Amino acid sequence: QVFTFNGVKIKVEPSDKVKNGAPMSIICHADISKNTDFHLKHNFTFFKDGKLVFMTISDKEDAWYEIPVAKSADTGDYECRVKAGDKLVISKPIYVWVAGMTKPILTADKKEVSEGEIVKLRCELPEEVPPLEFFFRKIKTNSEPIEKRVPEQNQNFSEMEYYVEAGDNILQFDCFGKRQVKSGWESSQHSNKTLVTVKEPFRKPTLITTPSNNFTEGDIIEFECSTVAAEMRGIEIIFQKNRTILNSVRDKKFLKYSTLATQEDSGEYLCKVEQGAVSKTTKLNVFVSELFPKPTLSASMTQLDENKDLILNCSINGLRRANFSILRKSSSGDILLKKSRILAIKVNVNDTGSYTCKAEVKGIVKESKPVRISVYAPVSKPTLSVVNGSPEVVLGKPLQLICHSVMGTPPITFTFYKGDEIKKNVTNDTYATFLDEDIELNDNGGYKCDARNNHSSGVKTSNILNVTVIVPIRGASLGSVPNGEVEVGSDTAFLCSVTEGSWPIDFKFFKKTDHEVLLHEVREYSDRTIWRKKTMKRKDTGTYYCMASNRASVDVRSHPITISVILAAWQKGVIAAFVLTAMAGAGAVALWWFLRKKKKGNVPPLFVLG
Repeated sequence: QVFTFNGVKIKVEPSDKVKNGAPMSIICHADISKNTDFHLKHNFTFFKDGKLVFMTISDKEDAWYEIPVAKSADTGDYECRVKAGDKLVISKPIYVWVAGMTKPILTADKKEVSEGEIVKLRCELPEEVPPLEFFFRKIKTNSEPIEKRVPEQNQNFSEMEYYVEAGDNILQFDCFGKRQVKSGWESSQHSNKTLVTVKEPFRKPTLITTPSNNFTEGDIIEFECSTVAAEMRGIEIIFQKNRTILNSVRDKKFLKYSTLATQEDSGEYLCKVEQGAVSKTTKLNVFVSELFPKPTLSASMTQLDENKDLILNCSINGLRRANFSILRKSSSGDILLKKSRILAIKVNVNDTGSYTCKAEVKGIVKESKPVRISVYAPVSKPTLSVVNGSPEVVLGKPLQLICHSVMGTPPITFTFYKGDEIKKNVTNDTYATFLDEDIELNDNGGYKCDARNNHSSGVKTSNILNVTVIVPIRGASLGSVPNGEVEVGSDTAFLCSVTEGSWPIDFKFFKKTDHEVLLHEVREYSDRTIWRKKTMKRKDTGTYYCMASNRASVDVRSHPITISVILAAWQKGVIAAFVLTAMAGAGAVALWWFLRKKKKGNVPPLFVLG
């Protein structure tokens, strides 16, 4: 009994796209060849999305998986596996789409609510399998539905809470669901509509003004805000303009507010009634026309010297009868100067400041724009100095100058000069600084500064400041006479010199040992100095160097030189004579000893007289 699989195929009847609720059949066909006609058992196994859904055993080559009522949950990839004997063959998968979803069911926990309460909704797709997406809709008359989306990964229902807002009279809710298929998203029908009736705990407030909505400055405006409520307890009425609360009451059905009309009172007013989470608002626009324009303050001069006369005049265009007052602004409050249209004073520097005037008609007070008055004292002659105090600068280093005026009303403008060239203009209170970074060797003077302010006396100029330019030390060298070797007892002259550097110069001579030993120091108004060391000794042998510095505060060190202190010629002769004398004496002693031994006859045979 020999057989072989030619193939296994799967198909769907009536088609691979079935309408929701219709019957469908998944058919698996095994194509098998046999060498003889014998009975062969086939194990058919059906899978959907990799999960076992049906299995059967048959001696026929076809097997049916019947689904009497197809649901959207039956959508997926199907395959069948056929096993005969020890042979197993798997079909290619086929995608089956059950089009359409079941209609969802919507329920609400309440049929009647009050404004500010919560309605809880439940939307269910009984025959669908998650994951699903639910969409809840709140439907109001004459407005677009408000939709909310809720994804559900593990259940075929979803719940949603809706806040009932003020003005929601009769509400309708519905829902629908969606699921994802290979071609995209598939939507269900909309559920049944659920009707919820809304009760009003209080009515929208009424806001009125008397006698009308149009007023003139000086009139009395009376506002009244009221409401009707089933329960007054917890009711709060708030009256405000823009964001400012003007008045409020609690547990009452009306509120009153009155004010003297000014132009600033024009605008939108708001009456708000609140109870718990419910808030209702009414708006009203009020217009207040101008009784008279703002006054204007004029000054005879806005910038003037001290001890000059100043006249301030307050006026209103087209109106002469008013109560005028002139004031000076201050951080601690306005200072009344005079209740009059005109103020005349002789000024000093303390009168500098801002001035305004006020006008009053029928209880309405208006203030002019401020006028700035500046009173100037003349600047004193400035002083120019170097910031660090010393009127000198090292070549290549910056020079910082300060120009200062003891007297004078700021702002003061300072001008710095180098020679006749203007280098910098600075406006400050009492002083200014200038940094000259371009110092050259010939910059030995010529700095000055000017100071001026708005006083009519004009410019004051400082004395000329002469600044000394200090050239740093460069190229220190050390020499000696005699050079190299020096006889004991003789004198040695050390010469230390520099190639460049401003005087005076401090010269120092050192000998190198385990530590630096200062031998001599001197200040010279010269580029060189000589130090004579008398009576050189053998211990003076060693290495010497010199160091030079000036007011540039830079120490420059020379290359070292070596001095060897040797014996003088006469000292060498004395030593030689001493050695020869010592040798002659030793020879005479030896000869005497030899002659004595010879007379006794016991001269050593190996002794040789040297």
